[in-house]
Amino acid sequence: MDLTADSLLSRAAHELSPRADEVIHDVEQCLRREIPELWDEPDIAQMTRENVAEHVVALLFGIEHSIEPRRIDQPAADAERARRLAQRGKPVTAMLRAFPLAHGRVIDRLLEELPRLTSDAESINAAARELIALSIAYLDRTSETGVLAFQEERDRQLQWRLSVVNEASVRVGTTLDIARTAQELVDLATEHFADAVTVDLLDMPSGDEPPAKGTLVVRRIAQQSVMDGYPETTSLEAIYGELPVPPQQVHRYPDGSPPARALATGRPSRHHLGPSASMLLVPLCARGTTLGVVQFFRHHRPDAYGDEDLLLAQEVAARAAVAIDNARRYTHARATALTLQRSLLPRSTPAQSAVEVACRYLPAAAQLGVGGDWYDVIPLSGARVALVVGDVVGHGIHAAATMGRLRTAVRTLADIDLPPDELLTHLDDVVIRLSAEVSSEASAQTDTESAGDIGATCLYAVYDPVAGRCTLARAGHVLPVVMARDGIADILELPAGPPLGLGGLPFEAAEIDLPEGSLIALYTDGLVEALDHDIEAGLTRLCHALAQPSASLEATCDTALDALLPAGRPHDDVALLLARTHTLGERQVVTWDVDADPAEVARARAHVSEQLTTWGLEELDFTTELVVSELVTNAIRYGRPPIHLRLIHDRTLMCEVADAGSTTPHLRRARVFDEGGRGLFLVAQLAEHWGTRHARRGKTVWAECALGAPELFSGAAVLDLEDIPGVV
Repeated sequence: MDLTADSLLSRAAHELSPRADEVIHDVEQCLRREIPELWDEPDIAQMTRENVAEHVVALLFGIEHSIEPRRIDQPAADAERARRLAQRGKPVTAMLRAFPLAHGRVIDRLLEELPRLTSDAESINAAARELIALSIAYLDRTSETGVLAFQEERDRQLQWRLSVVNEASVRVGTTLDIARTAQELVDLATEHFADAVTVDLLDMPSGDEPPAKGTLVVRRIAQQSVMDGYPETTSLEAIYGELPVPPQQVHRYPDGSPPARALATGRPSRHHLGPSASMLLVPLCARGTTLGVVQFFRHHRPDAYGDEDLLLAQEVAARAAVAIDNARRYTHARATALTLQRSLLPRSTPAQSAVEVACRYLPAAAQLGVGGDWYDVIPLSGARVALVVGDVVGHGIHAAATMGRLRTAVRTLADIDLPPDELLTHLDDVVIRLSAEVSSEASAQTDTESAGDIGATCLYAVYDPVAGRCTLARAGHVLPVVMARDGIADILELPAGPPLGLGGLPFEAAEIDLPEGSLIALYTDGLVEALDHDIEAGLTRLCHALAQPSASLEATCDTALDALLPAGRPHDDVALLLARTHTLGERQVVTWDVDADPAEVARARAHVSEQLTTWGLEELDFTTELVVSELVTNAIRYGRPPIHLRLIHDRTLMCEVADAGSTTPHLRRARVFDEGGRGLFLVAQLAEHWGTRHARRGKTVWAECALGAPELFSGAAVLDLEDIPGVV
């Protein structure tokens, strides 16, 4: 009986179908030899085995029943298996190579069956040609379906990966806080591609550069697990064999362990931890430095980690590493600036009787950095005190350093007893010179933070407890608030002055009465300005807060800060200085008029001796009489009338001689045969401090003696007259 090609192929497929398992085994052995990557992972190997079996059965069934290639039912899971290959990162070439190899083995087995069915060479050749054509058509259809499914999945995976990376760019690194940045990383990873994540950073106790790579002491910054009903650390220990490490705990990886190798080499790696668990190790590297390591674990998801997952983890970790490095650098710079800022502010206010003070400094929110706000309390001659509050424009270490330079300049200018308006004029010149220096340095450097002009504001007030009056001048600063003893707080209107650094514009001073118990508040604009209200509203709230009854001045300070500042850090630096005034009455201050007659010197000594006896300071009689004698003599000889002598009994004994002259006395070393020049030398040796302050009319020469038995010539126990030039 003549056989057609179709019937011959049908009989061959019918004869081979009972031995399909042999054909499947043969195909598997071929694929194992030629395409080993399909058999590396157990789940992919099982999927390949199922795919081979279903295709062999489907092809033999189609040939046996003479079904056209385009009508042969392909395995229902064929497209899904192609997608699985794409999901696992297998190359499409592996699939394209597997199809012809598998079909080739099936064709070979069918061709072997043909000679057993007929000896007609022509029929065999016709059947062979028909088989090859049918196989090619089926192969093309199968390959097309697989490639389309594979490419669709690859495109979907690429879009998903790009979306995750884009989301990481938005969600990771939203702040300059290291712990929060690490937590944002683990939150993102557990939502998209991990069941548990840990972040360990190399421990940096000094806050400076990371330690050497050989140092494997790390700190657990963040960790998270999707395990329900288990604490995070317990689940990691139970599932992955990780030791439980609490957050912020310092620990060490064993030498040679995968995390230790990742830290030492800076290379990522992928690990299988068991039949259903896998791990990715990705070092956190930024700017050529390894900062730590991230461990991504997977056990709930059906697929173990693949190469594509490792690439995704690297991209996300790279963005997190840059954010963590930025946060680390900012944290170090901010800590340095804050340390500098606090070291430049007064650690405590000096002891004085003119005012009771309470002060606060609060740095701005972490995003802005430390600013240049400052306050100061400076004791002056005559029991007076200077109250200073200033604000340097900008934030960062340069603003803090500039603040320190300006505070030093203010103290130096205050030491020579300049009036407030004159002091601000000289301080303005200092700021102009600093701006010129900064501009010249910035032109030769790339440090943009130090570039630009320096700007600052300042309020300088001098309170005199003897007169109960306060003289104030401001340079672009916010107005102070004064509260009288009746409890009514009001804004003190002062002449407007330009900010420091403009130059060429005058400053004006105002003088007001501040009776005993008055409260004056000096502050920077960060206290009264905020995003949710303007400065007028802030000033109103400040006046209301100061008017509230409180147990102490410190409590008033806290009340004002609580009323005006948000719960978190303020948006700008805040400096607040509260001062409650005291006065020195007639029992502590005595004044005499002195005629311009040398005979008045003896009378002045007598007045002083009598007053010291009244105050119970007889032990200072000799020293004070000598000081007063020299000061009054100089005023009569070199000054102009009227002349006044004043004693102030406070924490020290202050002697002041005022006259209408403007000549400033200077300390000099007298030669052996000089007739004068020794008086101020004696005053300087006998007094704790001495100096000259100028007023609008005339000057005052003052000396301050410590209470108690005096130690003459502080460096010697006895007054050795031979050491005094000109004394023989």
